[in-house]
Formats: sequence, structure tokens, C-alpha cells
Amino acid sequence: MSDENLSYEQARTELASVVERLEQGGGSLEESLALWERGEKLADVCQRWLDGARERIESARAARD
Repeated sequence: MSDENLSYEQARTELASVVERLEQGGGSLEESLALWERGEKLADVCQRWLDGARERIESARAARD
């Protein structure tokens, strides 16, 4: 599944897993960098979902007013 098709919940869950693995340490520098990069992509997916939700709420409020 591509990142664009991830739900907010899927991206958030995987991001939490990435953060946990980074916090545990023990991996090589290359592994840590790959995890960091994956985490950045997942954080972007989550932010896009949140931005979209915010826009929908603002549109609904504007339509109501």
C-alpha cells in the first residue's frame, strides 16, 4: 500500500512503532536513518489528514454561518 492510501490511523500506528524502535536504539546508523526517514513520511501523511479535516470543519462552519 502506498503512503497516499494509508488512513490516518494506519499512518499514526506505524509512526508510533517507528518512534518506539528509534527510542529502543541498538540498530545501525543506516537502520536508524531509514527509520527516521520513514517516520518523516508518516508524519507528513498524518499532517495531510489533519489539514484536510481542519479544512472540512472550517467549510462546514462557514456553510452553517
